[in-house]
Parts: sequence; C-alpha cells; structure tokens
Amino acid sequence: MQERSEEQIVSRLLELENQGQAERRAALSGERYLSLIQDPDSGRAYVFRHGMDNTEGAEPPAELEFYEYPTSETAAQAYDQLLNESRAAGEVVEEDSTEDMDEDELTQDSTISEEQP
Repeated sequence: MQERSEEQIVSRLLELENQGQAERRAALSGERYLSLIQDPDSGRAYVFRHGMDNTEGAEPPAELEFYEYPTSETAAQAYDQLLNESRAAGEVVEEDSTEDMDEDELTQDSTISEEQP
C-alpha cells in the first residue's frame, strides 16, 4: 500500500469525520474537536484533534493534529488519555458530540444519550 502524505491523511480524516465515521468525538472549548477514527480502507486508527473549518474545505482547520496507530485498541487508549487531559484542563464541552454534523449524520448516530454521567 502506498504511503499517504500528511495532507492526504488529514483530508481523509476530515472526510470520514464528516461522514459520521468517527467512533468517538468530543467537543472541546474554542470550537475544537477530538475524534477517534478508524479508516476502513487502510485499517489504521487515528486520534484527530482540530478546530472548526470555516473555509468550507478550502483550507485545513486551525490547530490541527493527528496521531496514527496500528490498532484501534491502541488509538482508543490514546484517545482516552487525551480526553482525560482535556477534561482535567476544563476543555471538554461535550463528549460524543454531534455538534456541527449534518442532519444525515445525526440520524445515523441514534445511540447518543442525553443523560449526564
């Protein structure tokens, strides 16, 4: 399999997230998001943190970073660690957030609970 450039990976992660393919997603303060994404094409798992895309895809979102992992289990552990760090810093606004997803994505994810932990 051909190695993807950083730009290609970011583009793919945004595509998967916009299609509602993030396994987990948290809204952070400052209009930032933390997502756990498994790419079904490559089998790789990613933790993806980024700001809002106010350019309608013309430019990558602000404050963008991603971490690539060989397994979904390893990525989930890293996601949990980053989420806990964000929670401790008071940055978590909403866990399993569907904010700013389109209507189709909202209907695909009907398991989100409105209850607070």
